[in-house]
Amino acid sequence: QVQLVESGGGSVQAGGSLRLSCAVFGYIGSGLCMAWFRQAPGKERERVAFIDSVGSTSYADSVKGRFTISRDNAKNTLYLQMNSLKPEDTGEYYCAAGFGCRTYAYWGQGTQVTVSS
Repeated sequence: QVQLVESGGGSVQAGGSLRLSCAVFGYIGSGLCMAWFRQAPGKERERVAFIDSVGSTSYADSVKGRFTISRDNAKNTLYLQMNSLKPEDTGEYYCAAGFGCRTYAYWGQGTQVTVSS
């Protein structure tokens, strides 16, 4: 059973940075597509970025140029470096993994990011 555990959330002022981490348990290797999603209060969950099994990445327009997704297969860890944070980046951030990049079978518990103006 694949388990995902996020860390690194917190509170920061606008313009600041945070790095989220997602440790993967129960699976070894680079075969998973992994992604970060977020959900703000009263809004639908949206995919922020994903990285596939060969390292190709994709970002939501709202975070392009500010966020960077990466993975360290040796450490079985996914990262999301978030720079130039804005209040609208506030939300619960979730790590997700799947054997394709369209549907994700495995989800973390979430980590809260709060950006104040």
